[in-house]
Amino acid sequence: MRSDNVTKGVERAPNRSLFYALGYTKEELERPLIGVVCSYNEIVPGHMNLDKIAEAVKAGVRAAGGTPVEFPAIAVCDGIAMGHIGMKYSLVTRDLIADSTEAMAIAHQFDGLVMIPNCDKNVPGLLMAAARVNIPTIFCSGGPMLAGKLNDGRRSCLSHMFEAVGAYKAGKLDEAGVEDYENNACPTCGSCSGMYTANSMNCLTEAIGMGLRGNGTIPAVWSARLRLAKHAGMQIMELVRQGIRPRDIMTEAAFHNAETVDMALGCSTNTMLHLPAIAHECGIELDLDMSNEISSHTPNLCHLAPAGDTYMEDLEGAGGVYAVMKELTRKGLLDTSVMTCTGRTLEENLEGVTNRNPEIIRPIENPYSADGGIAVLKGNLAPEGCVVKRSAVAAEMMTHTGPARVFDSEEEAIAAIYEGRIVPGDVVVIRYEGPKGGPGMREMLNPTSAICGMGLGESVALITDGRFSGATRGAAIGHVSPEAAQGGPIALVEEGDMISIDIPSCSITLNVDEATLAARKASWTCPQPKVQTGYLARYAKLVTSASRGAVLE
Repeated sequence: MRSDNVTKGVERAPNRSLFYALGYTKEELERPLIGVVCSYNEIVPGHMNLDKIAEAVKAGVRAAGGTPVEFPAIAVCDGIAMGHIGMKYSLVTRDLIADSTEAMAIAHQFDGLVMIPNCDKNVPGLLMAAARVNIPTIFCSGGPMLAGKLNDGRRSCLSHMFEAVGAYKAGKLDEAGVEDYENNACPTCGSCSGMYTANSMNCLTEAIGMGLRGNGTIPAVWSARLRLAKHAGMQIMELVRQGIRPRDIMTEAAFHNAETVDMALGCSTNTMLHLPAIAHECGIELDLDMSNEISSHTPNLCHLAPAGDTYMEDLEGAGGVYAVMKELTRKGLLDTSVMTCTGRTLEENLEGVTNRNPEIIRPIENPYSADGGIAVLKGNLAPEGCVVKRSAVAAEMMTHTGPARVFDSEEEAIAAIYEGRIVPGDVVVIRYEGPKGGPGMREMLNPTSAICGMGLGESVALITDGRFSGATRGAAIGHVSPEAAQGGPIALVEEGDMISIDIPSCSITLNVDEATLAARKASWTCPQPKVQTGYLARYAKLVTSASRGAVLE
């Protein structure tokens, strides 16, 4: 066992003495040591229950003959960090989580790992660590929040809460109405209840084979979540015995399966950052063109919030991620020969699975659309690509041409939206918010929610080199690459330039002739970095393009 390096032989007597100082017994040190990476904290609603999940995992490990050893991982609440400088520190934590988990796992020579994440960057960060360390690993998330219920009985969620602020600014909702959302949109612990980034990544953890059935969909407050955690603790011991490692599971075929499920579910556009970053740690390169190819033949089967009025608990009731995968196998869209954390193939896992609610998970013969929930657009405004959650775009905005309204920060844009300076037909451009320019590539949920809340969601587009929350809906196009801080074409856009968006054709065009753009490029100078000290300054120097997953080099 790997743990022999810290527990066996006379030479390791000093190491054992420190385990004894922790209260471990000789008998416990003779069993496999399982690191339990728990992301519990008291600031993220999706993480406030993870101490209980960790205890259940540890019970499962002990029941199966292992010795669990818990250590922490950080997590940022994107909702609390939204709309201020704190959002610059969201994406960047993905790499801090991966790096610190790598350090802990290798320094202490664990035989296996159970990862307990839940929210946005915590899940991909731990998947990156799993791939990098490559010792037997299984995931058990904290589970999704239940949908809220307003005073009039309507169901609600976090995206509605953000849009309520826009409605208030437009005079369409009073303070009492805002307070109704405030008190009721987020009723329980768990990752926010729509198909936002956290739930997208927890579902894709199942799809890629690193989490047991229900990992992405069993609600946080259900006792079934604790049973799942115990089974995850038991199953890591089986993975250790069989020597099944993350890179045996997270193969190129598994990533293509995950992208296919992504398109069928209508996941967050942030998956287009995270899947390539995780694959990169596995030595696999995923490009945006492959995403469009997969999307072109993958039907969109689900419309969970913000695309529709159904929530994670509804998806669980319909059969969860496995039921979606079962539908996809009916047209041969998944490679079912891949190994999974169950120790069995995907084909074996899907035996007997059924779609229990065709209203929640559309049968593959009757999809919401013939192509997937995410589209990658390319053109002279985004030569390396940009992304949009196609399943959450109104039909009126699938094609759109309008004048650019240009802003060099999120704050400038949100002020213009709230002041009524954005009108139907406009294309809001927010730049210098990319991985380097932000730095940190902030989410733009405030401006997109303001646009929708003020009744402009069917007439105004937003384009940025930043990114969006999974709660964003509308013609919100992010990850424009190259970003403005690298001199990408988005830096050359001027007020009033006409921009054409054609989502069905996967194109985005700045309607300015090449000679004019060349002249603008010749006179362009990169602004001074917005942050010049600390971790963000270091991050800005190392981070790559969003088109590559914003990985560090």
